[in-house]
Amino acid sequence: MKLLRLIEFLRQRQKTVIRACLAVLVLLVIADALPFLVDKHHAHTKAEHLPGFWAAFGFVACVLIVIVSKAFGHAGIMTREDYYDE
Repeated sequence: MKLLRLIEFLRQRQKTVIRACLAVLVLLVIADALPFLVDKHHAHTKAEHLPGFWAAFGFVACVLIVIVSKAFGHAGIMTREDYYDE
């Protein structure tokens, strides 16, 4: 029951939750850009030296996972609801 109350609480304040998440993301990207907080001396590629690279990489990866999953679903995994009625 406490979880349901928490979900309702967050749903009623959805814009505030989104703004808080964006603020945390911005703070993390800024922290990533500060050289005394994040040591990028041992980065493997040049792209890893860019501030926010891993945040952008994760976002693009999630978008690709969703697109590929939808493609698999429409390619045959999803079937009609009356599939077994025949």
